[in-house]
Order: sequence, then C-alpha cells, then structure tokens
Amino acid sequence: MNVIEVTDLQKRYGDRIVVDGVSFQVEEGEIFGIVGPNGAGKTTTVESVAGLRTPDGGSIRVLGYNPRNDRDRLRTLVGVQLQESDLPERMTPREALDLFASFYADPADRTRLLDDLDLADKRDTAYRNLSGGQKQRLSIALALVGRPRVAILDELSTGLDPHARRETWRVIESIRDHGVTVLLVTHLMEEAERLADRVAVFRDGRVVAVDTPAGIVARADPEQRIRFRPSVDLDDGLLDGLPEVGSIERSGPTVLVTGRGDLLSAVTAVLARNGIVARDLRIDQATLDDAFIALTGRAAATSGDLS
Repeated sequence: MNVIEVTDLQKRYGDRIVVDGVSFQVEEGEIFGIVGPNGAGKTTTVESVAGLRTPDGGSIRVLGYNPRNDRDRLRTLVGVQLQESDLPERMTPREALDLFASFYADPADRTRLLDDLDLADKRDTAYRNLSGGQKQRLSIALALVGRPRVAILDELSTGLDPHARRETWRVIESIRDHGVTVLLVTHLMEEAERLADRVAVFRDGRVVAVDTPAGIVARADPEQRIRFRPSVDLDDGLLDGLPEVGSIERSGPTVLVTGRGDLLSAVTAVLARNGIVARDLRIDQATLDDAFIALTGRAAATSGDLS
C-alpha cells in the first residue's frame, strides 16, 4: 500500500522552476530517502507533501488525503520535523512536549518518548542549553508525540557530530520498527545508505532515479573490481576468457580484475581449480556517494537544501 503518492508535482517562484514534474510513491512501513544537491527541490517537495506549500501543478495524496484541502484530517496522522526549527530559549523538553501533546486527543506517553530519545535527564533543561543532538532528538519527539502514521524528517542530522548522528539513526530505525512510515530528506549519502529502504535522487527539480540504495549504485556503476595477490604467477589467460571479466590490470604483485555479473564467484572458482590462493583479496565496490556524483554531476552537499 502506498501511503504517499506524488504525481507530476510542479512548483515555481517567479521565472524559476524549483520542482519540475516530480513523481514518486512511498510504501507503508518503509523509510524513503530523498537526496540531491542544494537547490534540487528536495525541501520544496517535502513541504508540499506536508501541506506547508501549495504546488502549482500535479497531485499529492498522503494516506488518501490532499495535504492542503484535508489538513485537519492529516494533522494527527503526519508528524513533521522541519529543516530549521527553534523553540523559546527557556522552554524545556517537558514543557514543549506537553504543549504539543495538547494539540492531540490521544498523544503518546511523553515520559516514554523522552526515555526512548535519551532525553529523560534533560527534560527540565532550557532549550538554549541543549546540545545540537539533543535539540534534534527533541524535534523528532515533537514530530512523534501525536502518534503519527507518517513522519517527515528534513535534514535531521545537519550539524551533528558522528556520535550524535548515529544515535539519531538508531532512533529513526526504531520509529520504522514501530510501524511509522518515514520520508527522510538528507544530504548525507552514508545516512541514506544506512537508513533508507529506497531512495529518490533529485537533480534540477526532477527525480533522476528511484531504487534501493544498492540498485542506485548498480545503475550508476555496474562494474565490479576485485584486487588480490596470487600465491603463484598468474597467467592472465586463465581469467581472460570468462564472460564476467572485462579487463585485467597489474600493479606490482597485485592483480585488479574488473567486470560484471557474479565476478567474484567466477574468478575465485578458476583460481581454486588451478590451486592459486588469492591473498589480500579485496572487493572495491562503488558507494551511494559515487552513484550520487554520477547521477547529479556534483559531490554531496555539506549543508541543507534551501529550496
């Protein structure tokens, strides 16, 4: 079942087209990642999905509802963590959660939410005294306090140190494990690769690929590379005839075999039949970051999308 359906979405500001015919679907219970360079239209798209912006064309359905026309019905079904959000400096996590919980007829247990997000010992700390990671986790708590079926999270790891980032990832995985569908906007390829079941790659206001992280990588760079040091002299002819092998290169004692398909099994089977041990065997695989550059022509950004 698709809980989010975006079809031919369009948005412009003056003469500038920010979102140009974007379409994708998000299945129930998955973490769906959106990645792309700054200005690619990621944030405009998710804010339209959340009902915070009015598109100029196309259609959006969230749990069967129109985010703009059915905002009151969706308010208790969708939780949103925006790219930039602040609370009053003196407000505490406990006060913020109590305030947001008052908007819902059946809010989540605030005490448990603080415990789950590792904020219990900070419940009475002023917002201005929270660390960046604690503020991010609080924003997630506020998005979840209404027991939503869908959580929209925009650049939740921006500015976090590696430890805080991984703690936040653990929280997101826990959210999905509790049945919440997550729409995640990120500029961190490692984050998308770790969390997302599927990823949409945005470029210049359009979706250029939708697939699993592994599928995106395979589409952008289908070649595989194997490096090893043969235990005895290796005759290239042993591997040249394999349909999986595209090329063989040498750098000193190291052999680099490039190819496609089940390259590893094909090469190791030949080596084993000829009594050759592949020492220091290493598989050089492309990453989602490599695929991102191949699909967008740019390295992953280091700050949030402003459009």
